[in-house]
Amino acid sequence: MPIDQIEDQINESLKSLVQFLGNDRCRFFEFGDDNAYINVTHSYAVEGCPRFPIGAFEVAQLPWFINEFGEGNCVFAKSIPDDLPPEADREARYCQEHGIQSNVAVPLRAGGQVLGGLTFAFIERPCSWPRETVLRLQLIGEVFAGSLLRRRTEMSLRDKIAENEQLRRRLEQENLYLREQTVLRHHHGKIVGRSDALLKVLADVERVATTDAPVLLTGETGTGKELLAQAIHELSSRSGSPMIVVNCASLPATLIESELFGRVAGAYTGAASAQIGRFELADGSTLFLDEIGEFPLELQAKLLRVLQDGKFERLGSPDSVSVNVRIIAATNRDLHQASRDGKFRTDLFHRLNVFPIRVPPLRERRDDIPSLAWSFVETFGRRMGKTIKSFPRKSMQRLQRHDWPGNVRELSNAIERAMILTDGDTLNLVMDDWGAERPARRLSLKESEKQQILDVLQETGWRIRGKGGAAELFDVKPTTLEARMARLGIRRPGNRSDDS
Repeated sequence: MPIDQIEDQINESLKSLVQFLGNDRCRFFEFGDDNAYINVTHSYAVEGCPRFPIGAFEVAQLPWFINEFGEGNCVFAKSIPDDLPPEADREARYCQEHGIQSNVAVPLRAGGQVLGGLTFAFIERPCSWPRETVLRLQLIGEVFAGSLLRRRTEMSLRDKIAENEQLRRRLEQENLYLREQTVLRHHHGKIVGRSDALLKVLADVERVATTDAPVLLTGETGTGKELLAQAIHELSSRSGSPMIVVNCASLPATLIESELFGRVAGAYTGAASAQIGRFELADGSTLFLDEIGEFPLELQAKLLRVLQDGKFERLGSPDSVSVNVRIIAATNRDLHQASRDGKFRTDLFHRLNVFPIRVPPLRERRDDIPSLAWSFVETFGRRMGKTIKSFPRKSMQRLQRHDWPGNVRELSNAIERAMILTDGDTLNLVMDDWGAERPARRLSLKESEKQQILDVLQETGWRIRGKGGAAELFDVKPTTLEARMARLGIRRPGNRSDDS
């Protein structure tokens, strides 16, 4: 029976029992917390007879009755107060106050405990309670007890579900807050690492993001310049609109003008319809010009005008269009040298170079390689449906020794290839085709100690304590090793489990 129907069924059952027994009224009650009180939840009385009041009262009012009931005994009296023992003086007064002349109380037992009870009373007249009747009432009591237990269980389950739902909503709000704080503190979820070189870049990103100043990101290919541009945009007041991206190297010189500035119909042969340019799409937002060093020299004056005045003409139209666009540019070329060589306009270079940020190559932030490697393992693991629990120490050492001419992009490709080749839960990193690695430079004493600890931590899956942990391998106390790690600035990459 559904829990929602149990209440009505109890009421109907009480009515039927009173009609069958011929008594005046009955009630259904439960024991409260710690059996400190009785809670009357249902009551029925024949016409002209007052019902038992619904509600709670303390068990201290009826100590003898509660003691008998707690032991699972039926309590019945043909004539009150004559049939009650001397120690039931409080019960006798209670019955007299409520006009009860005869009464039987049946305990509701389930799961080895008394959950509540049923009482049946005659008002103003005594009545005998045959043994057969009491036995039948006990059987009925067991049915009621089962329903009561089920109701309690379902109500408890509903309360737990409601509590869990409330907790889930609160955690979602907390996670939303944490995600917002993560954006503020770490700029972008895809930027991974804690090296000093990266932290300096992220500090510059946060510093310039709240302004509208042009930003020039310089650095080798594959260092993550577009991610940093996205981080600047997301931290800016323009983050409500998407950042528009243009790769200047991927567009033919004959099309780049119409792509950036737009065109009117008939602007040139084959231009059958008008086209909105990227500058108009980025109005009120950010335009990221990747590979700006490849921008055609003959169009640089037009680009300079937009940066200076916020105005340009669509291709084939004499009318000026005004836009409010924040420019972030990126290049792997030396634009300063290119401007001296006459291959890039000097005035445009200085206009773009208001706030330059140099993005370090991966070889200058080797401490970030373990974090990046695990990040890529998790990313590709989700895509491929694989779970990697360990990373061979020698493989990680080789990753950190490699010079990475392709930078983060090359590392990502290496991990993806390794994930494809891995069948178990230990990453199978193949590096035979990397060629000669850089000669290892001599490490300082501090660096040597740090690298040794990192090697052992990598071997143990960053487990410090317990059997097979790093502290046991070093034969030192875990607290001693943790103190050394703190002094050397060793922090665990990613969110790997200690039992990995």
